[in-house]
Amino acid sequence: MFNDTQSTPSLLTTRRSGKARDMVAPGPDAAQLAQILAAAMRVPDHGKLAPWRFVIIDNAARDTFSAMLHAAYISDRPEPSRTERDAIDAFAQQAPLLVVLLSTPVQPHKIPLDEQRWSAGAAAMQLLNAAHAQGFVGNWLTGWAAEHPAIRSALGAAGPDDKIVGFFFIGTAAKPLDERPRPDPATVVRHWTGPISA
Repeated sequence: MFNDTQSTPSLLTTRRSGKARDMVAPGPDAAQLAQILAAAMRVPDHGKLAPWRFVIIDNAARDTFSAMLHAAYISDRPEPSRTERDAIDAFAQQAPLLVVLLSTPVQPHKIPLDEQRWSAGAAAMQLLNAAHAQGFVGNWLTGWAAEHPAIRSALGAAGPDDKIVGFFFIGTAAKPLDERPRPDPATVVRHWTGPISA
């Protein structure tokens, strides 16, 4: 666990993603998961709309989740290869914990749709940071399943604007994580001094 002697800046600058397929037990217990979710809900939320939902895919439901993924995949690709079927099974079963984050904006509403979706994005990042603070590693994945209407519906997306933000796999890293290159601040940060000329 990330202890009190370590600074918040250190927490934020040491978080990185791990591969879901490389995660092993233990994952968060019930109390740790409750803390992670509580942190993920403490995000900017103009209008106090809570325009996001967290869906926990418990281990007992992983086979059912896998079957749902297969059914959705086959509806678009009637004859999947063995490799494709194996990949779906692996996706559904990997990592000790799976949390699906839905963006569920309130529409119509005076709070713009984009603002509500950005709140869901903030919840996603906060979820990963909170998992890291508990000593776990997280992996935010999307892919075809995040875009499939049948999967969105099965996970609780009700309106046409509801989206799957991602599948969040959380567990313990089985091996040291590789650090990836980060942008040079000089290439992505600037101080504005006036309009940019065309």
